[in-house]
Amino acid sequence: MATLREAQKQRTRELLLERGLESFATKGYQATTIDDIAAAAGTTRATFYLHFASKAQLMRQLIDDVDAILTAADDPPLTKVVELGRRDMVRDWLSRKFDQWPVIRPYMLVAHRAEATEPEVAAVLDRWFDGTVQAMRTGLDEADRFDADTRHSRCLLAFGQFEFVSRQWFRRGWQVDRDVLLDTLTDSWCHLLTR
Repeated sequence: MATLREAQKQRTRELLLERGLESFATKGYQATTIDDIAAAAGTTRATFYLHFASKAQLMRQLIDDVDAILTAADDPPLTKVVELGRRDMVRDWLSRKFDQWPVIRPYMLVAHRAEATEPEVAAVLDRWFDGTVQAMRTGLDEADRFDADTRHSRCLLAFGQFEFVSRQWFRRGWQVDRDVLLDTLTDSWCHLLTR
């Protein structure tokens, strides 16, 4: 059973993450200081450092939280979707991601702004992108679909399209009909990954 002290420590960590996200969103990543985050969470700089070594580390935890949100809905996981190569599964996977965008939007807007000036955040986002491409590649390898020399490129192109569309949506919302975009992206993924 967790002690009261452990529960308070966990709540302080959660507050630092919540207030950090809010501060990054309102003031900007660069303009937000550790003192800003600590004060908004009702604590001190010293307490901040008990939980996070830096502002970038707090941002990394926010990105990990987004990853947990995204992967919790992956049933089946992307690797299996690509391996099976069924259009309906590709469309369902993409649709679930579209549905998750409103939840993760505040996190991703901040993360994309932070990556421009914070190499550690950029590296985390790059690893996240590369990991997703690798998961897709594993699916193609398992299916033994397409020439092995083209598999990585196919996955890079497919996920690159998705990433571009998501970044545009995070900044501007739907600029085209959601279902038309979903069907078009599904067609593109199927061309790259399932034929």
